[in-house]
Amino acid sequence: MEGILPIWKPKGMTSHDCVYKVRKWLGIKKVGHTGTLDPDVTGVLPICLGRATKIAEYITNAGKEYEGEVTLGTSTTTEDSSGDIVEKRLVQEIFPLERIEEVLQSFKGELKQIPPMYSAVKVKGKRLYEYARAGITVERPERTVYIYHIQLLENAVELQDGLLSFRFSVQCSKGTYIRTLAVMIGEKLGYPAHMSDLVRTASASFREDDCVTFEELEKLVQAGKAAEAIFPLEKGISHLPHLAISDKLAIKVRNGAVLPEPEHWPGDETVLAHKSKAIAIYKNHPEKPGQIKPVKVLETNEIR
Repeated sequence: MEGILPIWKPKGMTSHDCVYKVRKWLGIKKVGHTGTLDPDVTGVLPICLGRATKIAEYITNAGKEYEGEVTLGTSTTTEDSSGDIVEKRLVQEIFPLERIEEVLQSFKGELKQIPPMYSAVKVKGKRLYEYARAGITVERPERTVYIYHIQLLENAVELQDGLLSFRFSVQCSKGTYIRTLAVMIGEKLGYPAHMSDLVRTASASFREDDCVTFEELEKLVQAGKAAEAIFPLEKGISHLPHLAISDKLAIKVRNGAVLPEPEHWPGDETVLAHKSKAIAIYKNHPEKPGQIKPVKVLETNEIR
């Protein structure tokens, strides 16, 4: 049993918890997730099984889509609703929808972010959340991310007890902190803010319709039909360029050979496929112009 199992992660579980449960239920040792989701966040979490763990990074590095909620009026230690309140300033009136949309659109394109203290980013060998739990604030490295699309959801903004909330959707690059984006949106509107809800609606080529819940997976496992929920590893790298190769060339590719650059080479980081099956990912050779070398060999001659 190998491939990609897209789980709809529930609240209260870490990504590691999900991996542990899948490993236990399916009886597979080689299991890995494709990008951490905070315990309070629900949504699409592709889990790689067996050989598919080789392409986990390509799913992790692909774009993500989210639906989130910003609440103006309070900021928190964690930048989401699980943290302690740091600042409170009640909102007295509802912003026009046009003003909120204008602020959202101002974040489209390249964006500089500083990761929150409660995050898994490493500084000097330790996770930021380890420093935060010890009450230590450290300098955090600024990162560049990209917002491909962002818009206000639902034609409504809710104001209750001095807190103003609205929902938005966003398509973004790897490494984007939506919690931090929510805080930045609040700053532009002139109020402390935090992310009060978040759902990941897509990760690479996987969407909600592809996912199973743990309740659904448990029933499939009990019925001996867990394989029905698993996608071939090819779906996880469907966003990369593909090149079909011959039987003869496939033998060399499975051996990890350095090859002359094929005619009509699609570009760097390309999947070489034989009979519609991905067998390796190749890239331009950094030291030998006109040649390509393997980045990942997904199928060797020994395991055919």
